[in-house]
Amino acid sequence: MLEKLDLTKSLSKAEYKEKMAELTPKLGKLQRECREYGIPVMIAFEGYGASGKGVQIGELIKALDPRGFEVYAVKNETEEERMHPFMWRFWTKMPAKGRVAIYDSSWYRKVLIDRFDKKTKKSKLGDAYRSICSFEEQLTSDGMVIIKIFLAIDKKEQKKRFDKLMESKETAWRVSEGDLKRNKEFEKYQEVNEEMLTRTDAEYAPWNIVEAVDRRFATAKIYAIVAQILAKKVEEARKKAGKKKDGNADSGNTAERMAELKDAGNTRQESGLEQDKKMKESILSKADLSLTYTKEEYKARLAKLQKKMEKLHGELYRRRIPVILGFEGWDAGGKGGAIKRLTEKMDPRGFVVHPTASPNDIEKAHHYLWRFWVDMPKAGHVTIFDRTWYGRVMVERIEGFCSRQEWQRAYREINDMEKDLADAGAIVLKFWMQIDKDEQAKRFSARQENPEKQWKITDEDWRNREKWDQYEEAVDEMLIRTSTPYAPWIVVEGNCKYYARIKVLETVVNAIEKRLEKDAEKNKK
Repeated sequence: MLEKLDLTKSLSKAEYKEKMAELTPKLGKLQRECREYGIPVMIAFEGYGASGKGVQIGELIKALDPRGFEVYAVKNETEEERMHPFMWRFWTKMPAKGRVAIYDSSWYRKVLIDRFDKKTKKSKLGDAYRSICSFEEQLTSDGMVIIKIFLAIDKKEQKKRFDKLMESKETAWRVSEGDLKRNKEFEKYQEVNEEMLTRTDAEYAPWNIVEAVDRRFATAKIYAIVAQILAKKVEEARKKAGKKKDGNADSGNTAERMAELKDAGNTRQESGLEQDKKMKESILSKADLSLTYTKEEYKARLAKLQKKMEKLHGELYRRRIPVILGFEGWDAGGKGGAIKRLTEKMDPRGFVVHPTASPNDIEKAHHYLWRFWVDMPKAGHVTIFDRTWYGRVMVERIEGFCSRQEWQRAYREINDMEKDLADAGAIVLKFWMQIDKDEQAKRFSARQENPEKQWKITDEDWRNREKWDQYEEAVDEMLIRTSTPYAPWIVVEGNCKYYARIKVLETVVNAIEKRLEKDAEKNKK
């Protein structure tokens, strides 16, 4: 692919001026329209060393309003970044709706320079490609525009540019030993780039290869690429906005809306029929809610387990193992009580509990997983989520806060995220706190009667009880589709609070001990 490129392409000064006179104001206008329609844009620059990524980014931003973009130079990972999954630093540098992020090198470093330098092990290469493709597909499915630009030059041109840079003390620092090695082994590094382009050239995020020997030609081509892609997205957004406006004008009585409602109704009907047949076989219905501990049994087990947890927490930090625990369950299901007993003896400097509420305006301006990625723990720390990313396939699904297509694809997106976390070495456990409807009613009443606990009960909690069957169906599907070996669901029988708290603690302790044993066995080999 790359060796077949015609790198002699060029533009005269006059041709360049003519093209840029048209493209520059066009790109500025498209940026404003992207802001107007809330279209987020990521532009990733990749290519050979000295191919001009920095120069071309500098040229590109001349047409843009500096208040609407950020540029990120992606070099070696910082210590903080090394302590997270490798995609974490890109989730945290994601533009909000209507903004532009430009990357001088990007998430592809993992499968390019790091691979060539053997920092990315061959056994981890497949996982890295899976993470990259999943990342791009998730974001573009949510409305992100990802523009990937690869700047191509040949070995001779690269060497010429390196020599020129090294002639001056002011620029010699820009040429590293790694750059010179990749030039010396240009053909080998070109094969690495060829494989990357082939494996990650997707319809939702295709590669745009730019012949970059002539800088004027490269600049004009990059402008044309970016303008063409943004113009298409803006036109799609304009049509969508117009269709939505027309739909509101006729009170939604369009054939399209009727078909959508019919389709949704059929889906609910089919799901209901299927649920009726399998009601007794549902995961939640299998939970034995009669399981209990006496107060004495509870206290004895609790003391023993909390002592273990205190010790294991120190081991997690020493061995730099991150732990991610997610708690979901019925309102008044006992999440808070279980989390409190789990963390009571843990070092408060090594864990954090995130209570997940409805997304705020900043969070709504990003992909729904963004706010959870931002809060993922670094190596050796524990993060506990009281309510999680699974709201997408429960409350957002049932209350209509997202479309059917959005919550259906969320199962795969969530599994991919949890795989990234596990691949980075994290222990990932998810707990569903299960109680029955009668027990919930008792707990609601008890909260209302206790002035110190009245804040825990809201009108929304009572309203949610009316949708118990819908939630039960959604939870069963969630458990089936997202319980994996690397991030399992644990259904906690919670009618007895004592039993639930002990089961949570036992599960966490056992998972950590199992991981430590596995690591010890691996170290012996």
